[in-house]
Amino acid sequence: MKKIILFSFVILAFAACQESLEDKATREAEMYTKKNCPSQMTENIRLDSMTFERVSHTLHYYYTLTGVADSAGVIAHEEVKSALLHELRNTTGLKAYKDAGYQFSYTYRSEKEPSTVLYNVVLGPKDYE
Repeated sequence: MKKIILFSFVILAFAACQESLEDKATREAEMYTKKNCPSQMTENIRLDSMTFERVSHTLHYYYTLTGVADSAGVIAHEEVKSALLHELRNTTGLKAYKDAGYQFSYTYRSEKEPSTVLYNVVLGPKDYE
């Protein structure tokens, strides 16, 4: 009987150590932001942070547009969406999140006027599958 109880506690202990996908997403977004942000992606695009929104299961990337890209109308919305979708489909590090049906949101703000959103798109399973 003692062996059964001990075995049950060991199984429960291992189960308790499992990290949920939501916890993993939250932790990875925080770690990525602390280690890598801000990060210059291209000449006129800077990644400022990455967050995870539990309620909507959305990984959210926040960018700032600088220089010549920092004005309304410069971004060709369909071209940006197409490029983001291509990158999302080919990023193997996001496979677990894609398999779970998570969404990916990309927000681009102006460096001159940080409250101005120049482009925002949310890509869900219907987009990247």
